[in-house]
Amino acid sequence: MTDRQLDAASIGTGSIYWKRNLAVSLIGSFTTIVAMTLLLPFLPLYVEELGVADHAAIVQWSGIAYGATFLAAALVAPLWGRLGDIYGRKLMLVRASLGMTLAISLMGMAGDIWQLVALRLFVGLAGGYSSGSMVLVATQTPKDRSAWALGVLSSGIMAGNLVGPLLGGVLPPVIGIRGTFFAAGGMIFLAFLATTLLIKEEKSPARKQAAKASGGWKSIPDKRPVIAMLATGMLLMFANMSIEPIITVYVAQIVPIAAQVTMISGLVMSAAALGSILSASWLGRLADRIGHWPVISGALAVAGLLIPQAFVTSSWQLTMLRFLMGAALGGLLPCIAAVIRHSVPDSAAGSILGLSVSSQYVGQVAGPILGGFVGGHIGMRAVFLGTSVLLVAGAAYAWLVRPRKIEAGSGSASRATADQLDA
Repeated sequence: MTDRQLDAASIGTGSIYWKRNLAVSLIGSFTTIVAMTLLLPFLPLYVEELGVADHAAIVQWSGIAYGATFLAAALVAPLWGRLGDIYGRKLMLVRASLGMTLAISLMGMAGDIWQLVALRLFVGLAGGYSSGSMVLVATQTPKDRSAWALGVLSSGIMAGNLVGPLLGGVLPPVIGIRGTFFAAGGMIFLAFLATTLLIKEEKSPARKQAAKASGGWKSIPDKRPVIAMLATGMLLMFANMSIEPIITVYVAQIVPIAAQVTMISGLVMSAAALGSILSASWLGRLADRIGHWPVISGALAVAGLLIPQAFVTSSWQLTMLRFLMGAALGGLLPCIAAVIRHSVPDSAAGSILGLSVSSQYVGQVAGPILGGFVGGHIGMRAVFLGTSVLLVAGAAYAWLVRPRKIEAGSGSASRATADQLDA
């Protein structure tokens, strides 16, 4: 077989260890995301403990420390993906889990705010376990099960985003803020051990040679689906994060009791994540059956049509609509990863999936910035309406650029291709 035939065969059949790798990646991603997000409830308190006294400065430094991780991760994600193509995806997970173990444990020993920010930057530079898991699962799973497997993994990642802040609210009063960082480091160290000992990655000398020779953007035969998925990933995170700066103020307008505003705001934020957790694997399975592109276009369109978010009169209406939006968008990340995986050669999969992660971080940063600006200068309803317009436009764009010949029956097509290669 040629290198290209080996690529196609590996996409169709997957690794014999793909189920074990999925289970370890799921547990490891959940654990690392919990450890990374549990500092959210007490971050301002820790910033104050490190010597920042002024209230405005506390808020400012909290934002800098929190955003530093995402900025660094966006810059290096394609690099780690590229190195994973050459030296192995498991090695990238081992590196990420060990680096995060050290960085988060050291946060518990920070002496001033600059050390905390530097360590948050280091987490972004050295981390990337969940995105690395996406690459590993996408490249190791049989094509006709890839969207389902990525949906399961996405559910674990989103569940970590839910559980992390809850633990961050419970642990500091019990073991202290610094002790919480040490506990988080211990959790990631367990993920490091499980990754090192249990994940099995089949070696591919042909892929390694191809990645060194030509891997990356130039090796993609048709770049249009990949560009569409990069834009979709950025739009997804933009839509999810655009209301973050305004949600508490928006809830305050429809909740008559001031003491309930923060609690209800938390419920509204959690509703979208819960909807995504519940729908991700189901939408992934649906995408494996009918094709990824109809699910992507349909999910964006349904989310875009939830315009009543801008006109709610009670908190339960907003909570329900955010849940429905989360459920609609829950299958997008696994479908984005699956489309990219099937559109690029195996030797470039890590590089391009890393670039996809970077585009999502761009949306995660741009969403709150633009959402806060529009909400403050034009009005909060404009944020919801503008997001709806963008989502519907994204659905139309994805539908227009979809490859016509592989729209449906992707699972059977991949099996046929593998059979032809074997013959």
